[in-house]
Amino acid sequence: MDIPCQPVDAAIENPATAADCIYVSSAVFTGSEEAPARKAVAVRGDRICWVGDPEALPAGLRGEETPVEDWGDALIMAGFHDAHMHVFHSALYLSPLAERFVGDSEADAVARLAPLAARRPAGSWLLTQGWRDYLWSPPVMPSRASLDAVYPDRPVAMYSGDAHTLWLNSCALERLGISEQSEPPAGGSYDRDGEGRLTGIVREAAAMALMPRIVAEFTQEELLDAYRSFEAYCNEHGITGVCDVSLMAMPGLDFVRDDLFAALEEAGELTLRVSMFPTLLEDRGRLAALRETHTGPLLSARGFKQFFDGVSSQHTAWVHDPYSNARFEGDCGRPTVDAAIMEGLVAPAAAEGAPVRIHAIGDEAIHRCIDIFERHPVADDGSDGVPPRHSIEHLENFQPADIARLAAAGIVASVQPRHITLDPGGPERDLGPARVPYMWPFRSLLDAGAVLAFGTDSPVTDIDPIAAVYTAVTRRDADSREPEGGWLPAERITLAEALRAYTAGSALAAQRADEVGLLAPGLFADMVVLDPNPFALAPEDIQKSRVQATYVGGRKVYEA
Repeated sequence: MDIPCQPVDAAIENPATAADCIYVSSAVFTGSEEAPARKAVAVRGDRICWVGDPEALPAGLRGEETPVEDWGDALIMAGFHDAHMHVFHSALYLSPLAERFVGDSEADAVARLAPLAARRPAGSWLLTQGWRDYLWSPPVMPSRASLDAVYPDRPVAMYSGDAHTLWLNSCALERLGISEQSEPPAGGSYDRDGEGRLTGIVREAAAMALMPRIVAEFTQEELLDAYRSFEAYCNEHGITGVCDVSLMAMPGLDFVRDDLFAALEEAGELTLRVSMFPTLLEDRGRLAALRETHTGPLLSARGFKQFFDGVSSQHTAWVHDPYSNARFEGDCGRPTVDAAIMEGLVAPAAAEGAPVRIHAIGDEAIHRCIDIFERHPVADDGSDGVPPRHSIEHLENFQPADIARLAAAGIVASVQPRHITLDPGGPERDLGPARVPYMWPFRSLLDAGAVLAFGTDSPVTDIDPIAAVYTAVTRRDADSREPEGGWLPAERITLAEALRAYTAGSALAAQRADEVGLLAPGLFADMVVLDPNPFALAPEDIQKSRVQATYVGGRKVYEA
């Protein structure tokens, strides 16, 4: 993986000045090597000031009052950095304000609303996320009828697991002003039955555009409570940094809530290093305003996000050849915006030095995205920092030659390992055997010299990094452990590679490679301690490793 690294076993300025704390373990994984080794990590203020053999620790670093935390055989490594998540929705669906579940069937999903209905005020929205009709028995698309039967007078909004489809009841349609005569916004659709009546299923841009109106009833304090709980949940799982990326491309609907982060930061309650990526529009003023307003080490805006297509399971991902189970002639999905329009958005942003991250799942979307990024690399201001890079998000299905093209262009592959096993049999069903070998090709990408940045797309999958690392290393689902032997096992990567993707690789996607991602002098002391050391475990046992402590800028934000 082509990740810029600085020397690790070295000291920065003032080696004779005592460190604030020294951390020691027989297993320190700096990120620059293939395996951990016995080392000491010295921290002064919020940054690492020295890393090396404990026996070679400069005398001045350990003062009379300097505490030493000896973690024995536990692994000390850079904190996990989630390269792609939607914090607002992740926090919301893990809070008492909403529910998150898949369900076993349409009827079961309706039944699971009961606890939420019981605790929320009468007449308020019942909001959930997670259902996946293709995992149900029977695997049928739901309709408003089943919701109406139980909740005739209360609005229900149930987002699918991929957050691209919304299931509403009649009360919700009425409250949202959607009638039989309504037309969906561009890039979205309202499903209708054989008689032309609304089924309650709303897709893509039409579904996402409704979210602000649904969540408008939640108070600022309720949302801050949700953010506080989510921060703690992240820290408990060893996460020290997140990229909060735009949920959708429509103006004002990116759900990057800098106001909530800023309130926590002002109160001294922000325990994550947050990199914000609002939507790239013709008016690029939002990023400029965020950059001017948020200049601290924890909260900052780092670039833009855009969207080129949808998802394969709904045939909205843009593919070169028709889907194997095409629903109509020429069923290749579609771009969310014309390629020329996308290039017109990217070009001026890149020229101004703003990196762009583009959602591209289908092989044609990825191909066109690489075309654009090749023509418009991010302008480098020539400073001593790590040069900025564009990223492509999700990258599920490649045209074979594009793997090397992506690597050569220096584009970060921002991928989510747990997506691999979300829909067992789905790639074979939708894309066919000829294209399946080029699905989530992590090994091939690394071998070509590409940078992987790992994340979860939360709330689409849970934020647990260890589960995602397990899937990347074994190509098996972290819950079911299927399939035996791994899906496309030739694309497995090593534990060291997976951890680097979740730290140094994600730091590149966040445009923070000169700040975090490695244990190296000069970088922020964002660290996690894992026990047992996953390097001492067989791949199938990686999930036995548990977070013992999490540090952000040298501050302990979680301890088991």
